[in-house]
Amino acid sequence: MKDFRIDTALCIQCGLCAKDCPMHVIEMKETPVLEKEGCFECGHCLAVCPTGALSILGFSPADSTPLKGTLPSAKQMKTLIKGRRSVRQYRDENVEAETIRELLDSTAHAPTGVNVRAVQLTVIDNKETMNAFRDEVYTLLESTLPEEMPDDDHTLNVLIFAVKDRKENGSDVIFRGAPHLVIASSPKSTPCPDADPQIALAYFELMAQSMGLGTVWDGICKRAFLRLPSLPARLGIPEDHQIGYAIAFGKPAVQYLRTVERGPANVKKVKWKPHQKK
Repeated sequence: MKDFRIDTALCIQCGLCAKDCPMHVIEMKETPVLEKEGCFECGHCLAVCPTGALSILGFSPADSTPLKGTLPSAKQMKTLIKGRRSVRQYRDENVEAETIRELLDSTAHAPTGVNVRAVQLTVIDNKETMNAFRDEVYTLLESTLPEEMPDDDHTLNVLIFAVKDRKENGSDVIFRGAPHLVIASSPKSTPCPDADPQIALAYFELMAQSMGLGTVWDGICKRAFLRLPSLPARLGIPEDHQIGYAIAFGKPAVQYLRTVERGPANVKKVKWKPHQKK
């Protein structure tokens, strides 16, 4: 079951795998045993084993990266988070295929509700395809949008402005000239179809920043999908999927040299008073 294996020469019967199992499906006998249904493949048991005795799902500790001494410091993470910028200037060149693959594979480790891991990352990974897609989006929007901006529809106004600015000035408000695009979607039937794609893209963005790439959360692109409902299927996004968001990315044509301070955080501390029954 789940290819659950114990190296008896390494197992010290500490019971940590059973104790940390979220679904309580591991039992301690002479060695740990997985004999109940309900494992949702989180991998906690493999990660927590102090001697590397436990393998599951076809993976062994030898496939893993030890955490001790390899994690970024809190200061480094803080700098990465605070130094993150929305990039709206990109170099006209492709990101290397190996870099994009590493970025996407890292993003696949983002948490999902009940560990369903059903998020699809639909990526345009070369600038020629991106340019063709970009041109068609503007053409389709121009043929479907009204020429005048309504007074009460901000979403529509943004798209009308983008199309007009493209036509008059050659600008690219929707995609910011980026050579690549990633769209995160999840089946509507999953426990968290709203949150899962957004969490995945948050991981994607920070990983991309650590690799020297630029990113911008592309809300205008998502708005375009709502106006052009045929686009998701043409991109290979399943009909039963809900689009969470999109990020345009590539090699930045601008360099930021320092963090920008935002704090302090808007915090409301809770003081809980138990309900008093009358």
